[in-house]
Amino acid sequence: MQQYRLNPPPGWPAPPDGWVPPPFWEPDPSWPVPPPGWQLWVPVAAAAATRAQTEQGSPVPPGEGGTTRVPQPRRSGLLGRLRRGGPTELQQLRDWITATQGAEALEVARLLQRTRDEADQLRAEASREADSIVAAARQSAKEGKAEARRATQETEKARKAAEEHRNELYQAETRLTELRAQIVTTDETAMLQQVGVYAYRHPLQDAIAYRSALDSLSAQIKHLVRTDQAVLAATDWTVNGSVREGRKMVRDFSKLMLRAYNAEADSAVRGMRPHRLTSLVDRLFKSRETIAKLGATMHIRISDAYHDVRVRELELTADFLQKKEEEKEAQREERARQREEAAAQKELDRQREKLTKELGHYQSALDRLRERGDLAAVSEMEAKLADLEAALNDVEAQAANVRAGYVYVISNVGAFGDSVVKIGMTRRLEPLDRVHELSGAAVPFRFDVHALIFSKDAVGLETRLHQQFAARRVNRVNARKEFFHVTPIEVRDALARDTGEHVVEFNEVPQALEWRASSGNARS
Repeated sequence: MQQYRLNPPPGWPAPPDGWVPPPFWEPDPSWPVPPPGWQLWVPVAAAAATRAQTEQGSPVPPGEGGTTRVPQPRRSGLLGRLRRGGPTELQQLRDWITATQGAEALEVARLLQRTRDEADQLRAEASREADSIVAAARQSAKEGKAEARRATQETEKARKAAEEHRNELYQAETRLTELRAQIVTTDETAMLQQVGVYAYRHPLQDAIAYRSALDSLSAQIKHLVRTDQAVLAATDWTVNGSVREGRKMVRDFSKLMLRAYNAEADSAVRGMRPHRLTSLVDRLFKSRETIAKLGATMHIRISDAYHDVRVRELELTADFLQKKEEEKEAQREERARQREEAAAQKELDRQREKLTKELGHYQSALDRLRERGDLAAVSEMEAKLADLEAALNDVEAQAANVRAGYVYVISNVGAFGDSVVKIGMTRRLEPLDRVHELSGAAVPFRFDVHALIFSKDAVGLETRLHQQFAARRVNRVNARKEFFHVTPIEVRDALARDTGEHVVEFNEVPQALEWRASSGNARS
């Protein structure tokens, strides 16, 4: 039986010996197209000759193993009628393989077909699985993109919110700064705590001098207003093209602004208290700034000269009120001193009268005893007369020395605590009378006496003690108040350093009987 084999055209790979195409075999599309009239299948002998000639690079010559045209199988034969892709040719190929190779080759072909089918099935499953994985990946990527888009949007919203918050914060801080600039301190408690002893801006001798200076300043204020130097404004303003109407409008608005400013200044003068001076000056300055803003269109503003005069008026008013209060306080202190001296003088006069009267009685009794000749009684009576004369001389000496008296140190635990004492001076013959007066209805409990010091210069001793404890005064504004944040022991030590003084009495711990009984702290 004649055998055929594949005759590959130029550019096709050479099949191995004995190679038989499997079922449904087709050439690779990338291979070159066979030349026109090329015979794919040739007998085995002719194929060998053709291959040899091809390898030598020359065609087979006529009469040497063949003709110029390679013999072709009959077109009516099996392989001659093979066409690519047709079911008839495939069946014929199978029949040809069975006929040429036997049943064993057919079984191999069937096995190859099953393998190909399984491979196609696996390829289809793999393709479906790959499509599923790709679809899942695409969905995941889509969801990731959506999530990233949402995150980006949230980040953008957060950024915008943060930007808006920063803008709001900046605007709030700006507004706070503006409001702080407009705030005028009116808390009198805080100002009283900060003011301390009032410092005069324009120190004069007395309240009358301040009143005279205020009158002169008032005349200066009126002069600035009359000469149009209180308010400054635009001079080229026109209304409907009229300069005259423009000047009239500017003048009217200037009067209105000055009226508002003067109302604020007059209110500050009427409500002036020395401790409010700073806040009232600040308020007047804010009023001037407000008028300048409202009149900015016409350049209306309060002049510096006028504002300075009104500020000096406020300062002088504060000084005047402080000086007047000090003079009133001095007058009260003077009246209290005069009352103290009058009471002391009255007591001295009463004591002098009493001693003089007793001296007269004893002198009469001495004369009668001398007439009777009772020498022992005369001697005793003369000694008593000497004591009375000495006492009378002491009274006369104390009455003559206005600086002599007693310095007292007293405390009131129930009213002021256990570390506050009062250091004062009295010229009374009985100093406890002054302590009893201080323990009147003005305090809830009686004062306790810690020390009584008689001194020929009680005024000087009191002054020295006040100066030593000046930094610990309870009232730092009014230096005439005599209360100090010190303990009785500290006062005793200060007295010990001041030689030449005689401490009549000293008690370290106050009794405070009324307070202890009232608070349930009475000692057993």
